[in-house]
Amino acid sequence: MSLPFENDDDFTYGNYLKVPELLSLQQLVSVDAETGRPEHDEMLFIVIHQVYELWFKVLLHELDRIVELLDTDHTDGARHGLKRVLKILKTLVGQIDVLETMTPAEFASFRSFLANASGFQSVQFRELEFTMGVKDRVQLDWFDGEEAERLQRRYESPTLWDAFIHAAARSGLAVPEEVLERDVRAPIIENADLQRALVAASTDDGLTDLIETLTDLDEGLQEWRYRHVMMVRRTIGTKPGTGGSDGAGYLASTLFRPAFPDLWAIRTQF
Repeated sequence: MSLPFENDDDFTYGNYLKVPELLSLQQLVSVDAETGRPEHDEMLFIVIHQVYELWFKVLLHELDRIVELLDTDHTDGARHGLKRVLKILKTLVGQIDVLETMTPAEFASFRSFLANASGFQSVQFRELEFTMGVKDRVQLDWFDGEEAERLQRRYESPTLWDAFIHAAARSGLAVPEEVLERDVRAPIIENADLQRALVAASTDDGLTDLIETLTDLDEGLQEWRYRHVMMVRRTIGTKPGTGGSDGAGYLASTLFRPAFPDLWAIRTQF
């Protein structure tokens, strides 16, 4: 494999990607009562979730860039970036297929060792939700220190939706003033006047393509939520989640709540 500065003997694939450090991060905590070794399936569990966090990092990186592109009216670049985000979401869903090879008994063999650790504590996923406009003030209380500061910044910042509607307004779409001036910390709610404007602009191929790509993104997030819920139900049934969370019950309550409700509401108006 060719890498930059390949004539420099000190620059290798391993040290560029920090492979030794990366492979040292899987620190298993379970203990098999018979062998004294970690439970076999904990390795898969850790790696899958570490990979999720890496992909969350890439998604935030991409979405921040997409917001910048929309803010500067580079909509073609924003659409390209969104299509990359969609491919990553498909990858996240695909990883659930791997997790579902773990039986309930295999997960139960190390679940008790997870103690208070829970996926609810993923600050990057909460950042993703906030960036998409799915904001819940209560979630800020789940974190402290640097993580809370990061999430607070996301909470106070305009969302991907805000970047889109402002770019659309600058391109000539009749976006209502109350939509443009909305509190970016508040949930995104439907607006009938905005929907009429979006339907009226359906002959604008560039805007329509962007709308459909944003709808794909919203659907992709909902698909990930659904698969996640079903994976949890398949693995632990109706038991509470680790860390005292409500498990599948809470996750199910997040289903079918679109990030961009106006883009779904206009489907009935054509």
